[in-house]
Amino acid sequence: MDLVFVLNSALLGVGLAMDAFSVSCCNGLAEPGMKWRRMAGIAGVYAWFQFMMPLIGWLCVHTVAETFTAFQAFIPWIALLLLLWLGGNMLRDGLRGGESEEIRSLSFSALLMQGVATSIDALSVGFTIAEYDGKTALIACLIIASVTFVICVGGLLIGRRVGNRLAGKASILGGAILILIGLEIFFKGI
Repeated sequence: MDLVFVLNSALLGVGLAMDAFSVSCCNGLAEPGMKWRRMAGIAGVYAWFQFMMPLIGWLCVHTVAETFTAFQAFIPWIALLLLLWLGGNMLRDGLRGGESEEIRSLSFSALLMQGVATSIDALSVGFTIAEYDGKTALIACLIIASVTFVICVGGLLIGRRVGNRLAGKASILGGAILILIGLEIFFKGI
């Protein structure tokens, strides 16, 4: 393992974490009173998915590459549908004026869906790291996850800061952003 490998893995992590960063900003907007422990948990979920997806992609390349290639066409559709659903719910709640702390708080199931939606495109990274042996692929995925964690904490902090200023409009803005991210993933993927 050399500096170029670490730098390449970190840059790959930055690229992959951008969707999770944007969604983290939305989550911070929707919950401006979020505590550090919760931020670490949310960022940890995104980091976990960004760790697992490239590793699963790597495993698929080394085991069932043909099946994964057929599945790859559905990745943009899955991300689009998940983010449209999540963003639509946030928009609906914001437009109804349902901005109570109970509604604004991100549920665990919604967090898992966000994690999948923002990292599903990372499955294809398994193809780019296919030449790595198992240990090197694992290290690359750990670097990607670490970068994602840091970037997502930053996104949550930014969203939390802006969320305090936006008060009652955070869900509307957050929902619109999630929908735009879903559309961006979809159009980039097809």
